[in-house]
Amino acid sequence: MTDVQTFKESAAPGPLPMPGGPLSYINWGPGIAGAIVAAATSFVLMGFASAVGLMVVSPSPTWRDTSVWLAILSGFYIVVVAVGSFALGGYLAGRVRSTWKASEHEIEFRDGAHGLIVWSIGVMLGAFLLAMSAHTLAAGSAGSPPRDAAGAPTFLAYELDRLFRPEAAGPELRSEAGRIIMRGLGRTELPAEDRAQLVRITASVSGLSPPDSERRVTQILTDARTAASQARKSAVILGFCLAAALAAAAAAAWVAAGIGGKHRDEEFSPPMRFGRTLVRRL
Repeated sequence: MTDVQTFKESAAPGPLPMPGGPLSYINWGPGIAGAIVAAATSFVLMGFASAVGLMVVSPSPTWRDTSVWLAILSGFYIVVVAVGSFALGGYLAGRVRSTWKASEHEIEFRDGAHGLIVWSIGVMLGAFLLAMSAHTLAAGSAGSPPRDAAGAPTFLAYELDRLFRPEAAGPELRSEAGRIIMRGLGRTELPAEDRAQLVRITASVSGLSPPDSERRVTQILTDARTAASQARKSAVILGFCLAAALAAAAAAAWVAAGIGGKHRDEEFSPPMRFGRTLVRRL
């Protein structure tokens, strides 16, 4: 029996004066440290996702190249990253926090609670960074949707280019056509008056006959509506996966913190490689 184990058995209930001194019920230091480790790990893994082109961090400026399968893969990756990052942060917090002389179940609960502290701080940190990024983008665009030099929405620039080929429309006509196409991206059909106006603009700029302009407008609206619907589905999938990832990360942090606390009390040092010893001790 080691001197530390003997001291644990003889000490009064409460935090044990281990190296670093006795602390309160909640040890903020290990919780904050675990959250920082989880955030850093998540950042590195998301950087890897950017390198391989997952949509969640895709550098593509358009919304046409989204797909349901890519959204599912990206959402699965989000779950994996969240669980792995917060499990590492939770384990670190449970392993380095001060131990207590109490029942086994009470110590396990307190370790798990510190895992939730890691998760909470990490989520708030991520939300803060996301809010700061959104504020910066909003300030740069003056609180309005991004628009090109002609005043039309930038995400419809390709549709407008196709609509007026082989000519280029002026800023007023391009902006008006962009607003009409946006009106047609909803779940309801584009009003006949707006459709007729879009056909007239197309015919006047491109030089096509009215029937050809009608066919081009129909094709552009169909393609744009399909792409927008696909983008909405992808957004729903990613949103659901994000919520699932946060819930799974909380559970992972709780369990990992309990494992870290168990290793702390057993004075167990995990080997540098994954093997039977580590599996048996877990």
